[in-house]
Amino acid sequence: MARKLEHDLSDLKDRVLRMGSLVEEAIRKSIKALVDRDRDLALAVIDGDAVINTHDVEIEEECIRLLAIWQPTGSNLRFITTAIKIITDLERMGDLAVDICERTIELMDEPQLKPYIDIPRMAEASQKMLKESLDAFVEKDADLAVKVCAADDFVDNLNQQIFNELLVYMLQDPKNIGRAVRLTYVAKYLERVGDHATNIAEMVVYMVKGKVIRHMACEIREPEAK
Repeated sequence: MARKLEHDLSDLKDRVLRMGSLVEEAIRKSIKALVDRDRDLALAVIDGDAVINTHDVEIEEECIRLLAIWQPTGSNLRFITTAIKIITDLERMGDLAVDICERTIELMDEPQLKPYIDIPRMAEASQKMLKESLDAFVEKDADLAVKVCAADDFVDNLNQQIFNELLVYMLQDPKNIGRAVRLTYVAKYLERVGDHATNIAEMVVYMVKGKVIRHMACEIREPEAK
């Protein structure tokens, strides 16, 4: 029985990772569509969101099944409940990739406002946070999870920097307002990706240590000394 439970938990972990990979790819493609002004790629990401949603529903159903059948306790219970919460954040990140693509399609109706430099940097940073939060989940690595939480400041600062720069464009010429506002939305969506990755990392700390660190940002900036 213990071996069957271990197999079920391993399968659940793999399914969460597959969903995470789809979300990572959706975010990457959404930014590529923006930079390359690729309408077809943007539409493909929007269409692909249905697959992510299907994974969300199926994994949640599997988690409920495991809770009902095994009635786990301790670390196994924390693992399953963490998985349920993680897929919620992953599904929302998939939605954010769709939002980026929708703004990308709208931006194609006008000339590009400016070269895209900081938005790709921000996307790279938020994607790294997502990847490392999932790595922390797989490896049960609380220190890596704490590192992800600390990295959110960089993404937040880039979001503010992008907003300030785009505000100048809007003040210089009212004709820039529509394009600039859409780009601020894109930056905000990426900032939200970072927030969701932080949520996952916080849940990993709970899974590993049984410690809730939400709303305790000042206490999670550095890993605990070993």
